[in-house]
Amino acid sequence: MQRFYETIFIARQDITANQVETLAKHYTGVIKEFGGEITKTEFCGLRNLAYKIKKNRKGHYVLMNIAVKPEGIKEVERQMKINEDVLRYLSVRVDTLDNAPSALMQNRGFREDFAREEARPASKEKASTEETVEELAV
Repeated sequence: MQRFYETIFIARQDITANQVETLAKHYTGVIKEFGGEITKTEFCGLRNLAYKIKKNRKGHYVLMNIAVKPEGIKEVERQMKINEDVLRYLSVRVDTLDNAPSALMQNRGFREDFAREEARPASKEKASTEETVEELAV
């Protein structure tokens, strides 16, 4: 019986994006060998880590939605464990697979919007302060 999993792994910062894609394709192949399927693969990009892991301050994040038998996910985790390019990994069993953008990707857009909004009022405040200084000088 197939079960649903969300798996995320973090690859070292000094490998290229193509190498990260190759890793994801390799793990996809392992899942297919066990009769499973990958419904979504998200490359979240190079992101800062909360703390250093094996002397790395950043890592390439990859999220995969997987439908496979438990033996398949065990084999993928075993291969991630012995791969030197993978810093951390986590697989979580879920009831259903969600094909919407993950919280990581949604959060990235939120921060960009927030930065834009934050920049606008600051420039308005600066302009109003300069006008007030000019009025006081007259």
